[in-house]
Amino acid sequence: MTDHTTHTDVTDFTLRQAFFDLHRGLPRQAPGSDASTRHLLSLCGPLPERPRVLDLGCGPGRSALLLAAEAGDPGRGGAEVTAVDLHSPFLDELRTAARARGLADCVRTVEADIGALSPADFEDASYDLVWAEGSACLLGFDTALARWQRLLAPGGTLVVTECQWSVGEPSADARAFWAPKYSLRSTARNLAAAQAAGYRVLGVYDLPDSDWAEYYGPLAERVRTRPEATPPAMARARAATREELDARERHGHEYGYTGYVLRPVTAGDGDAWPARPETAADEAAVREVNLAAFDTPLEADLVDALRADGSWLPGLSYVAEAPDGSVAAHALLTRCEVDGIPALALAPVAADPALQGSGAGSSVVRALLAAAKERGESLVLVLGHPAYYPRFGFVPASRFGIRAPFDVPDEAMMALVLDDSVPVPAGTIAYPAPFGV
Repeated sequence: MTDHTTHTDVTDFTLRQAFFDLHRGLPRQAPGSDASTRHLLSLCGPLPERPRVLDLGCGPGRSALLLAAEAGDPGRGGAEVTAVDLHSPFLDELRTAARARGLADCVRTVEADIGALSPADFEDASYDLVWAEGSACLLGFDTALARWQRLLAPGGTLVVTECQWSVGEPSADARAFWAPKYSLRSTARNLAAAQAAGYRVLGVYDLPDSDWAEYYGPLAERVRTRPEATPPAMARARAATREELDARERHGHEYGYTGYVLRPVTAGDGDAWPARPETAADEAAVREVNLAAFDTPLEADLVDALRADGSWLPGLSYVAEAPDGSVAAHALLTRCEVDGIPALALAPVAADPALQGSGAGSSVVRALLAAAKERGESLVLVLGHPAYYPRFGFVPASRFGIRAPFDVPDEAMMALVLDDSVPVPAGTIAYPAPFGV
């Protein structure tokens, strides 16, 4: 079962079965809609003509059916969907619906625990799209992202929807309701967790209130019409569900479901360009690369000025080497602050113009970010091209409440969380003095 009523203590088998019985035949097991599924699918970008899709915690299969019909090229037979759930009656419902829609050849059902998928049955790098609407909570967001990453083929995408706080300071009553059930977090915390887990964020989408009505409407009617004289386990299940419905009515403005569209950050291009920390012998070549890469000497002068500044961090100025050993690209991280909390500024990043597009720049940036993470840094900020830096996992800094000290397009000021165990500060960036801002 994929809905968040499973956060209630249902370790008792009879009570668990009562929850399943209460939800049997309902169209959805979590907030959602066909429109939201389609929107999340649109954020995934181009897919293979016949993508391999894994729907985890599929329930009765509303999303699985839509993905089978629409994720691939209908002329090529649509998508190949493997739908997984631990409750066999849901899978029976899905198979019946797939046959009725002419999708039986596109949907394969598997009864399995989505938290313990066997590598023998679910091989690494086997799926172009892993889909989990309302089911990541059964493992916990962080655990789900970590365990399911291996399933993605190169360039594959993970889509999850997660219940989370939608206000900065939830009320005591809302916290009291959720505390024993599930640890809700904010969008910023979940974004940080996704980045720290090695994902690039392709999209974030807040499910509308109408998606809750699609789920809770039929469920509330089921609870209302269920006879009062029921076995004790069903009475407990009904009471827990009424409590949940009541909490949503009173505190629904404080929490909601959000969809995350994620793709693992991989080495990708740049493997042919070994990267390393710069040495004193590289300084002249680093200046030449920056002079060549930019229209003015400002960036080259900035690097020289930062070397003499207290914000300079030895070991966080990296170069990528060309096959002949010359400097092909350069990237630099120096100390900045956000609301007085230490962070890193990525600037400048430069590549020999003759080698731009070769992967040298990507190689040096990835190596530099890995070095920063290894030494315990938690947050990197960059002002740059919004079509380039997201490949490394950067997202708009505004999603964390971080802003530049000057006017800049929102999508150009970006942040990357390296360690989500450290709270992400909000506020204005304070750059080192050599930046002149």
